[in-house]
Amino acid sequence: MRADFYLIAKPRFLEEPLRLVCELARKAYDGNLWTLILARDAAQAEELDELLWAFDEEAYIPHQIAGTDDEDDLTPVLIATPDIDAPARALVINLRDEAFSGQCERVLEVVPADPAARDPLRERWKQYKARGFDVNKYDM
Repeated sequence: MRADFYLIAKPRFLEEPLRLVCELARKAYDGNLWTLILARDAAQAEELDELLWAFDEEAYIPHQIAGTDDEDDLTPVLIATPDIDAPARALVINLRDEAFSGQCERVLEVVPADPAARDPLRERWKQYKARGFDVNKYDM
């Protein structure tokens, strides 16, 4: 199991952090990795849903918000709000305020540029390490 922390640093991600999530989802889809994105709330899920359709004219990433239709099991990228108990997938992109506690092969944590927001993520790093995850950091 792996936990990868992506630290937002590049200007294009500073201005639009969900763009990084879209690029991670596209890379996962291209690699045939079924992905669960854990949105912080319904508004973030909607914003991400719209951005996944529009962020790259040449990329098509089949996705939907979990629970909006019967085809959750058939959709490669599923966006889950906190009120939906979506089953974990091989890859989980966690945008919530707590560490992902389910089973997966790999979890991605997107770390905001705001230094104050990084302190709680240091605690998550420790939690994943304690659970036996191989933990890595990438500057984005």
